[in-house]
Amino acid sequence: MYFVHLGAGAGDQDQRAEFRCGFTEFVKKNYNKNSKVFVLEANPLNIEKLKFCYKNFENIQIFNLAISTNKSDKLTFFYAQEDAPHYQVCSSDINHVRRYYPESKIETFSVKSITINDFFENQSIYEIDYLSIDIEGFDYEVLMSIDFNRFNIKNISIEYLHLTKIQKKKLINYLIKLGYSYSGFGFDHNNYDYLFRKKKILWNIFLSKILYLISTKHYKIFNYFLINNINKNE
Repeated sequence: MYFVHLGAGAGDQDQRAEFRCGFTEFVKKNYNKNSKVFVLEANPLNIEKLKFCYKNFENIQIFNLAISTNKSDKLTFFYAQEDAPHYQVCSSDINHVRRYYPESKIETFSVKSITINDFFENQSIYEIDYLSIDIEGFDYEVLMSIDFNRFNIKNISIEYLHLTKIQKKKLINYLIKLGYSYSGFGFDHNNYDYLFRKKKILWNIFLSKILYLISTKHYKIFNYFLINNINKNE
């Protein structure tokens, strides 16, 4: 299986009690000798943690890269000192960081960037079993920039927490038109991800009209009843 993780943070090396990296846990649980894992993280402070995280696994490639929607060589990122030592809220949008750390001193760094399509092409990745997108406020733009005619992605987990209602609606409708179906929570243990799989279900029209309206507070309850009904009708 091919796994691609955009915005890996510190993997499972984040020591905060309330934090778990669901995608890292998923990869380790489902990893086999034929697996290939591509882990991308913009923040250089997390790269050594990721290397330690995957030290017992082969065919893991870790890249200190930022994903961009244009062909710029580098991007400037912002992070708050209060977010140490793992800097989970690290973004190319300073307003995104200030939203969570309004009183903290903001630091910056520059990192090499690449478009998602160029990254897939450079690594000869044309079939992806699981793609996780968690890049702090830039998730929508990156997903919408993927060339789905060139790359076959079977399962997509994307953080919806920072999306506007309009972005949620456009994203859901776009993926449904491409033949994807909403399949419940993604890999985030706080239930902040949508999971889409490449399989059509009868609920798609219904979903496209209401899913983006569900608040984070009520999403878990909605998801429980929806997925139970989907499973009964498949």
